[in-house]
Amino acid sequence: MTDASPLDAAERAVQVLGAGRLPEEWAATPLTVVMPTYNEAGNLPGMADALLALPLPGLSLLVVDDSSPDGTGDIAEEQARRHAEAEGRRRMHVLHRTEKDGLGRAYAAGMAKAVDDGAHYVLQMDADGSHPVEKVAELLGVALATDAGVVVGSRYVQGGTLSDAWGAHRKLLSRWANAYAGTILGTRVRDITGGFNLWRADAVRAVDLGSVDSAGYSFQVEMKYRAVGHGFDVMEVPIHFEDRTVGESKMNLMVQLESVVMPWKLRLARGARGVRGVTGVPGSRGRGPGTGSGPSGSGPSGSGSSGSGSSA
Repeated sequence: MTDASPLDAAERAVQVLGAGRLPEEWAATPLTVVMPTYNEAGNLPGMADALLALPLPGLSLLVVDDSSPDGTGDIAEEQARRHAEAEGRRRMHVLHRTEKDGLGRAYAAGMAKAVDDGAHYVLQMDADGSHPVEKVAELLGVALATDAGVVVGSRYVQGGTLSDAWGAHRKLLSRWANAYAGTILGTRVRDITGGFNLWRADAVRAVDLGSVDSAGYSFQVEMKYRAVGHGFDVMEVPIHFEDRTVGESKMNLMVQLESVVMPWKLRLARGARGVRGVTGVPGSRGRGPGTGSGPSGSGPSGSGSSGSGSSA
């Protein structure tokens, strides 16, 4: 696996995943899905059932609840007990936090716990149903086939799509946010703002969760930026991003302002520290940013990493 280029490995991953099921050894890989919740009582039971029904015996679910007023934390505990009784082992856990202080900090707490508890891979996933459960095995398969540090479920590589419920203004704003952050930071990650990301445990440790400044959605940008800066390969797999059908978005004005300011803070900090390897390597192996490597250009793509000099 390490002798092939990331692009060759990605093509092999597409072939392996074409069978619709991971090899038994891969499926047993310790993988923890970290799912922050705040008032997601209507969404969580269905998401938990769908995830734990996947043919991935190594998968476990860690819900990080910020004292949801609607009782999401209690529902999560009930779900965890029900699944443990049905399977004879505990595959779902709940981390209760005493206050709501941002999506980024909830993810940081959950990801740190997952790695400390022995997860080989950690998957960030929303509880609102916007991230496709059926893509989890594919993200893990691509990570194992390519040895990538991060695999992004991407809306903005070829084959990625957005919900029809999103209006033209919202779609334009999302694309602008990605272009804005990517241009300022000089990465080749097409979906740098996306939240459906699979992390290898050593990549989680390398980014140093305790020092991440972002509290809101810009956590996604800062994490990927740090991973690229540390030389980890980032692969992108196309997904369909669905709009939530239950509950309300947690996006507010302060979160939006943080997302505007954070890329500049990161860029200025890079200049002060002289962080290397944040941009893609010119002339490196690959097909250009955002170009799929699988059949019809719909497979995983490499993005902006300096570790092996690969680009998409």
